[in-house]
Order: sequence, then C-alpha cells, then structure tokens
Amino acid sequence: MGKILGNLNTALALGVVLLLATMFGLHHGEMDELYLNWWFRFFHVISGVLWIGLLYYFNFVQIPTMPKVPAELKPGVSKYIAPEALFWFRWAAVATLLTGIVVAETGAERYLVAALSFQEGYRVIGLGMWLGIIMAANVWFVIWPNQQKALGLKPAEDDAKAKAARTAMLASRTNLVLSIPMLYCMVTQFYLPQ
Repeated sequence: MGKILGNLNTALALGVVLLLATMFGLHHGEMDELYLNWWFRFFHVISGVLWIGLLYYFNFVQIPTMPKVPAELKPGVSKYIAPEALFWFRWAAVATLLTGIVVAETGAERYLVAALSFQEGYRVIGLGMWLGIIMAANVWFVIWPNQQKALGLKPAEDDAKAKAARTAMLASRTNLVLSIPMLYCMVTQFYLPQ
C-alpha cells in the first residue's frame, strides 16, 4: 500500500478507479443528461475545493509563516512551493468557473442567465456566481501577474517586487473575504428560501 499511496499519480489513479467503481456500481442505470449535470457538479466541487483550499493555504499558512522563515530558506518557498501552488490555484479557478457554467446550463433546469441577472429564485446562486467570477478574475488579472514579479518569475526591481508582493497579498485577502459569502451562496441556494 505504501508504493501506491507514496506516488501521487498512482494514488490519483486509485481514486479514479474507486470513483468509476462507485459510479457504475451505484448509478449505472441512471446515466442520462441529468446524470451528466451531476458529473459536472462533482467536478465543480472538486476543482472548487482545490481552488479555495489553496486560497486558504496561502492566507492561513504561507503568508503568515513567511516572515518567520529564515532568509536562507525563503528561496525554497519562492522558487519551488509558491509557483507550483500558484499553478494549481489559477487553473483550479478556471476549472471551477467553467464547470459551474456547465452545471448552470445542463440538467433539468438551465439557469445561467437567470442567476447572473439576479432573477427571482436565482438571486442567491447569482450572487455566489458573481463573487466567484470576481475572485477568478482577481486570480488571473491581479494575483498572478503580481506574484510573477514578487517571485522573480518576471524581471522587476526590488521596490517593484515588494509592491507586487503586497498587491498580490491584498488581492488574495480580498478573495478570502469574498470566499465566505460565495461559499454560503453556493451551499444554500437550493435549500433556503430566497
């Protein structure tokens, strides 16, 4: 078991095999267009967990811990950990956004336009969607460009790097703040009255 779980790709493959066994074991006779909606909903949740999990990692672990890290160890984070985490962070944002659009436009009810225009019955999910869109735009157009400078992935003077690091941190904190009502909207949309 150590060989399987010790390798990330093998562990992920095992998870996919268990997913397929679960799907076909429990739902093999129900795989229609509605099932496709639930399939995308599942991937929306998985990508959202990755995205928001990394957002929380940055805000609760990496940002507060970096000032405590000795100077000689900081390059380990800035050259290896942060770029890799930012890769998954920004692409999880895209995956979450795209799978959310598919969920809203497939299945028994198509509600993307109704939600984005805050129509009756879709205001909660609409607010959650707009917050998610703002957060994803923040990832790609504020956090990532500034992190590239701060981490030295793009050339910048020391002053520009420091300013970029602060801008990225404040944008990340903005996403942290927005994630709280966004998650509330996503979870309560179909369960609480609007």
